Amino acid sequence: MPKPNKETKRKGEAPPKRKAGAKSVVPKKAKREDFLLDPKFKKAKPAAAGGPPKEKKARAPRPDAVPEFTPVPPLVRVPAPVEPTTFAELGLDEPIVRAVAEMGFETATPIQAQAIPVLIVGGDLIGQAQTGTGKTAAFALPIIQKVDADLRKTQALVLAPTRELAVQVAGGIHDLAKHTTLRVVPVYGGQPIDRQFRALAQGAHIVVGTPGRVLDHLRRGSLSLADVKICVLDEADEMMALGFAEDMEAILSQLPDTRQLACFSATMPPRVKTLTERFLRDARHIAIDSQHRTVDNTNQTYYEVPKGKKLEALARVLDMETPGSTIVFCRTRQDTNDLTEALRLRGYNAEALHGDMGQTERDRVMRRFRDGQADLLIATDVAARGLDVDSVTHVINYDIPWDVEQYIHRIGRTGRAGRSGDAITLVTGKERRQLLFIERMTGAPIKPARIPTAADISARRRELFAGSLRDALEARNFDGHLATVEELAEEYDHSEIAAAALQLLWESRHDAVDSVAEELAIDFEQPEQGMSRLFIGMGRQDGLRPGDLVGAITNEAGLIGKAIGVIDILDRTAFVEVPAGDAERVIQALENAKIRNRRVKVQLARPR
Repeated sequence: MPKPNKETKRKGEAPPKRKAGAKSVVPKKAKREDFLLDPKFKKAKPAAAGGPPKEKKARAPRPDAVPEFTPVPPLVRVPAPVEPTTFAELGLDEPIVRAVAEMGFETATPIQAQAIPVLIVGGDLIGQAQTGTGKTAAFALPIIQKVDADLRKTQALVLAPTRELAVQVAGGIHDLAKHTTLRVVPVYGGQPIDRQFRALAQGAHIVVGTPGRVLDHLRRGSLSLADVKICVLDEADEMMALGFAEDMEAILSQLPDTRQLACFSATMPPRVKTLTERFLRDARHIAIDSQHRTVDNTNQTYYEVPKGKKLEALARVLDMETPGSTIVFCRTRQDTNDLTEALRLRGYNAEALHGDMGQTERDRVMRRFRDGQADLLIATDVAARGLDVDSVTHVINYDIPWDVEQYIHRIGRTGRAGRSGDAITLVTGKERRQLLFIERMTGAPIKPARIPTAADISARRRELFAGSLRDALEARNFDGHLATVEELAEEYDHSEIAAAALQLLWESRHDAVDSVAEELAIDFEQPEQGMSRLFIGMGRQDGLRPGDLVGAITNEAGLIGKAIGVIDILDRTAFVEVPAGDAERVIQALENAKIRNRRVKVQLARPR
C-alpha cells in the first residue's frame, strides 16, 4: 500500500482512502472467528464510493480495519468476564500461547480477556485498569502477533514513563516472543546512546522507550516510525504527571495514518482524555476495576542497604524477624543459586527454585518447603508462579522488582487464608526511586525500617530463649537433672546454677553476633580525588537534611560552603565529602557540636 501523503496529515482530516484493488494490511490471522470472540462486532454495510469526508465523530475506518465489520462504539465500558478465559480462546497463535503457558499462566486476567481480541483485529483501545491487573501482556501479546518478523523494520512502539518500566516491558515482550524471531529494543536515558544506535541499526521490530529518548532518536534519524502498525501508551497518566505531554504528542504526530493506537492508564485525568480524543479513532474503552491492588493483610517495610552488603543485611533481618516459611525473590537463576549456597553456609535451611530445575527436583524442593524441612525458598519470579502455599509468613525482595505488577505478585504470596504476612524489600540508595514509584502506584505505604544491630539481635535471641525456657518449665521434662541441681546447691546458689546452665546452653545454640554496629553503613561510593568521605551517625529518619550538615560544617569547622563535596543522606546514616586536609578538624568539630539538637557519631567512612 502506498505511504500516506504527509501534507494531508492534519488534525480533523480523514485518512486517505485506499485505492481500488489495494490489499488490506490486516494480518491473515485475523479471521472471522476472531471477531466472534466479542458479540459486539457486527457486520457493517458497504461504504459508499466517494462522497464527502466524514465528520470527526464518525471517521472513516482506517485502511487496516477489517471492512466487513464496524468498530465498536467509542468509550464502551465492558464488565469483566465471569468465566475464566484461556489464551488459546483469544485467537492467539500457537507459539504465543505456548510461551505464555511456559511462563506459568493458564487463564487471562479481565483486562487481557477484553483487550486482546480488540487489539488483534486492529481497533484502537483505551484500557483503564489499575497496576497489577496484567495489562502488560494485554498489549504485548497482540503486538507479537501483529508484527511481521520478516520485515526488519520498527513495526511497534511502546512508550513508558520510566527507564525501569521500559526495561521491564521490553523484557516481558522478549520472554513472550521466545518462540519467534522478533527483536525487541529498549531505549531510555542513562544508557550510552551509541549502544542504542547499534541496536536500532541491526533492526528492531519492537521498540520500547521513554518519550524523551524516543523523540531524541527520531530527531537524530536513528529511529523511523514509517512502518509502525501499532503504538501503545503504557501508564499514560504517569507519563503526563512526569511532564511528557509535549513529547508524547510530538511522537504520536509522526505516526502513519494507518497506525493502530492503544492507551493504558490507571486513571483518566483531563490531559489523558484530551490526548485520546485527539489521536485515537473510535476507541473501545475497557474499564476494569482491580479489587485488590495489594494484599490487605500484608505489612510492607523496606531496609536501605549499602551496595554489596545485602547478604549481611538479609541475615540480620532473618535473625531479627525469625520468620516461618519465607520466600526470598532474586532476579536471576544464578543469583538464586549463589544466595542459597551463602545462606546454607550461615546455617539456614534454604532451597533454590528456578527455571533450570527439572520437575522431579522442583517437586522435591516444594515438598521440603511445605513440610517445613526448608525454611527459606530462594526463587525467581517465573519459577514461583503457580505456587500455592498458605503458610508463607514472609516475602523478601532480595532484588527489588522493576515492575509494579511483579511486586504485587510477589507480596501476594503471603498474608493468605486470613493470616497476616510481612513483605520486606532490600534496596540500595539508587533503588529508592523505584521503591517510591511502587509505593505511589500501589497506594499502600512501604515503611522504612532500621537494619538490626548486634545488640538488637542478641536481645531478640534472649527473648526467644526465655520463651523456650518457659515452655520447658511448663512441660517439666527435666526431672532427671534435679538430682544434679540438688548436689550443686550444696556449694552454689540456685540462681548461679541456673545461670551457668543457661550459659552452656546458649553457647551451644548461638554463634557470636558481629559487634560492629556500623558494618552495614560501610561506604559504597568513592570520594573525589583530594576529598575524604565522612560517616555521620544520623539520617533521613532523624530529620537530617543537607542544609543541616552544611550549616554545622561551616559554622563549627570554619569551612566555606563550596569546599563541601557530595552529601548522601540515607535512612539512618549519612555521608559527606570534605577536603582531605580538613577531615580530622571537621570530625572533631562535629563530635563536639549538636546537629538537630543531638550529638552524633562522626568518623572516616571505611571503603567497601
